[in-house]
Amino acid sequence: MKTIKGPAIFLAQFLGDTAPFDTLENLARWAGELGYKGIQIPCDPRLIDLSVAAQSQDYCDDLRATLAKYGVEPTELSTHLQGQLVAVHPAYDTLFDGFAPTELHGKPQERQAWAVDQVKLAAKASARLGLAAHATFSGALAWPYVYPWPQRPAGLIEEAFAELANRWLPILDVFDEAGVDCAYEIHPGEDIHDGASWERFLAAVDNHPRAKILFDPSHYVLQQLDYLDFIDRYHDRIACFHVKDAEFNPTGRGGVYGGYEGWIDRAGRFRSLGDGQVDFSAIFSKMAQYDFPGWAVLEWECAIKHAEDGAREGAPFIRDHIIRVTERAFDDFASSGLDQNANRRLLGLPPVDASL
Repeated sequence: MKTIKGPAIFLAQFLGDTAPFDTLENLARWAGELGYKGIQIPCDPRLIDLSVAAQSQDYCDDLRATLAKYGVEPTELSTHLQGQLVAVHPAYDTLFDGFAPTELHGKPQERQAWAVDQVKLAAKASARLGLAAHATFSGALAWPYVYPWPQRPAGLIEEAFAELANRWLPILDVFDEAGVDCAYEIHPGEDIHDGASWERFLAAVDNHPRAKILFDPSHYVLQQLDYLDFIDRYHDRIACFHVKDAEFNPTGRGGVYGGYEGWIDRAGRFRSLGDGQVDFSAIFSKMAQYDFPGWAVLEWECAIKHAEDGAREGAPFIRDHIIRVTERAFDDFASSGLDQNANRRLLGLPPVDASL
């Protein structure tokens, strides 16, 4: 069995314009001082130059050396924003323009081409950094039709997933060439948002060996999915793990859909670690049981608590939940030490002829 690596922290929610949140080195120092051993790095030009990282081993070696000064290492790169732009329904064109450089605003085809190139560069950069997996979003073409009213025309969802697969298969092939897994965060707003939609996508990409899952239980709480059963079903495809808490407290006026309320007033909302309802003891047990080989990465999102307090509390929370797996069976002390022929005698079988 494998012991999960960690604690680590996703930097996206902390990146800002002032120290210590303004540069990769400052963030690495800050994370290391809080007790984190790894950082998941969003592919933001303020933190990493993807074009250079995809081509230059020296650049990637220097990046790792800089982080190592503060006792941290990269866990994964993230292209959540770029991955979202691989597939955008026209209803969201204006809203998602903010995920791309300003010169691409109002140009959905050019924006998509840029996003595809960015994710491919991230695959190559991940390989040069010695990373096993990459975190991203799938994007969405069918999301406006997630609720079946008005009745969806026959073939609409199948066509959407066929196109989604058509856009991602060349990217997945680049990840395969790089020897890196591409882990999609199962997330509302994406066409891959639960187990059923994941199965649709996986079938559409012909069970591509690099198509993997970023498991984040908070999104399962908000959808009222069984996140432990999800691990049982799909553990062989889980390559990344966001440790994020959430709660769901429905009332007579609000439930899963939220009634258009802000996060603070929704029945389902994200919380800092330990403040929500996620059973992390059970999750970490499942991950250990199934030999999850990666990192436990805090993603902080909370409608109530300050981000820096959530980060400070997150490192010990994750550390205390990581299970150092046993190297031997608990009942080895009672081993009988019998050999094969002794076992055969117990079964009433003749001994094995050692001369054969």
